[in-house]
Amino acid sequence: MDRRAFIGSLAGGLLAAPFAADAQLSAKVPRIGYLSANSMAASPPNLHEAFRQGLYDLGYVEGRNVVIEYREAEGKFERLPGLAAELVALKVDVIVAPTTVAALATKQATTTLPIVFFGSTDPVTSGLVTNLGRPGGNVTGLSGFSPETVGKCVDLLKQAVPGVGRIAVLLQPGAAGERTEQDTLKEAEVAARALRVRLQIVAARDPADIDRAFSDMTRGGARALTVWTSAMLVHERGRLVALAAKNRLPAVYTFSEFVQDGGLMSYGHSQADLNRRAASYVDKILKGAKPGDLPVEQPTKFDLVINLKTGRALGLTIPPSLLARADQVIE
Repeated sequence: MDRRAFIGSLAGGLLAAPFAADAQLSAKVPRIGYLSANSMAASPPNLHEAFRQGLYDLGYVEGRNVVIEYREAEGKFERLPGLAAELVALKVDVIVAPTTVAALATKQATTTLPIVFFGSTDPVTSGLVTNLGRPGGNVTGLSGFSPETVGKCVDLLKQAVPGVGRIAVLLQPGAAGERTEQDTLKEAEVAARALRVRLQIVAARDPADIDRAFSDMTRGGARALTVWTSAMLVHERGRLVALAAKNRLPAVYTFSEFVQDGGLMSYGHSQADLNRRAASYVDKILKGAKPGDLPVEQPTKFDLVINLKTGRALGLTIPPSLLARADQVIE
């Protein structure tokens, strides 16, 4: 090769190098699948923003160095298996499933792609993992509920409405798994007996059952309500809050988003915090960690949120002792 040809080939190689590096960098941009059981437009916007913020805090900027593929079932849970299969076919690096029902659909769609759930009521009894400390398989994440929470909600209602004698417990059968449901109802009954109140268990299997459920409550003599939240009931939170107000039922929920929408009280973990912390699991997996080696995180902090405006509309005077314990009071 003569000197001119050598310089030409060297220059061509140098010019091609940046393009090759760019192509290699582009090929390494991770892709995250995000499977929502509900419509993201109908969900509280702060939740999805909290997940993106969690990623941002770890150095991931959507559209720049990470791609997120969103799929939404819009409350039609029968669509989840097909949507999960779509994300698997895209060969994303990890799939995020914010609810138990979405995580189970994803687990059925793949045994190899990493799955991160958060907000699951009981990951073991629902079949997501075999062990909290060492999940095994391709699934891990953050648990978002404790059976004791519903018992605490009953106690809060008794404090807010001292003369209440009958409290309705609204739940979606099967949403959390049979054993979790039994354990939760047992805790609620223990609290009710200690407080000398009676419980009325009311089921709503789908949105069409909700109006009937409230009719059952009022006919049964319930004077207050606690909602054991599921993905379907979160999707219908506007109706639940409106029906509770219409029927003049002081209600306590497990998610603060209900209170932001006009509910009386909430007691439970922060959904936004779970979304934000889920990003750390995604980060570890993208850096090579195996889901089965990452322990499932359980909730340790529970927030009490009270809406004083709603309390006044219901004719309630929230005791100062209860207000003093609140993490947030909405005027």
